[in-house]
Amino acid sequence: MPETPLVSIRDVANHAGVSVGTVSNVLNRPDIVASATRARVLAAITELGFVPNDAARQLRRGRGRTLGLVVLDVANPFFTDVAKGVEDTTGAAGMAVIFCNSDGDLTKENAYLDLLEEQRVQGVLITPIDDASARLHRLRDRGVRVVLLDRRSPEAGVCSVSVDDRLGGELAMRHLVESGHRRIAFVGGPHRLEQVRDRYDGALQALTGAGLGEDNLRRYETPALTVAAGRDAAARILGQPRRTRATAVFCANDLLALGTLQVLTRQHIRVPDDIALVGYDDIDFAAAAAVPLTSVRQPRQRLGQTAAGLLLEEANRPETHRHQQVVFEPELVVRESSQRILTEG
Repeated sequence: MPETPLVSIRDVANHAGVSVGTVSNVLNRPDIVASATRARVLAAITELGFVPNDAARQLRRGRGRTLGLVVLDVANPFFTDVAKGVEDTTGAAGMAVIFCNSDGDLTKENAYLDLLEEQRVQGVLITPIDDASARLHRLRDRGVRVVLLDRRSPEAGVCSVSVDDRLGGELAMRHLVESGHRRIAFVGGPHRLEQVRDRYDGALQALTGAGLGEDNLRRYETPALTVAAGRDAAARILGQPRRTRATAVFCANDLLALGTLQVLTRQHIRVPDDIALVGYDDIDFAAAAAVPLTSVRQPRQRLGQTAAGLLLEEANRPETHRHQQVVFEPELVVRESSQRILTEG
């Protein structure tokens, strides 16, 4: 079938009996158009099925009504919840979000940043692989606002929204030490990720604060923060002699912990009697696991809402905007995977 020709803004103007400029004003500055004229133009738009060319409008205005969101792993429910918070804030402001998944790959991250710049987004929210990314600096130099998400900014001139992951690691490790554990495994990686390093460093700090040493904490590095990586780490832990293997495992996120739990359960290892388990993020699946998972809770949606709010403020009020590094405190949520929860009845 032949394609129906696109309706142009000139077609709308002719149909409504007004100038092209009046139609443009109705679309972009409706408050300056008389109500009767505005109604006539809107009726013509509806009758003709006119769709504004937003790309052309963006070129004229310099920036569009879109923001970019670049996350490390779209399969991780943590980032899904963060994205929900971003969308809540941007949607209320009439903005759209382009959602990008870097998969922890710097080449892929840079390709998405190129695409977002080509799309003339107003700004980018990103959980970067490398804080000192030259590509991010280039974006800012070209007028694209950047807010680091789930990562503290090393620069005062860039907004960031993060969680105190060192404190989170301390909370998890303190709980395990106070429960009597002295041989503890840390599962997480790659270690180049700041969140992983901070959670490990926090755990180590809690150990030394309890009078224990680094020998009490064995690190099992993983190539990713996934369920599959958790299963592999659990197999390595169980491959150790029983008299020397860990009696507790602290995982850098809940997906790793859920993979670890799968293997422990299949091997008839009792959780928490034989091995206690703690995760991080407190995604919805944590409480719903076969053995409800103790986890360090992050305010996931608030992270997204706050980051999006900072970016919109910088875009809309650059003269008065002050860069902020917002840091939320995590909370330990204790469930059956790390200690027996007594219930009445």
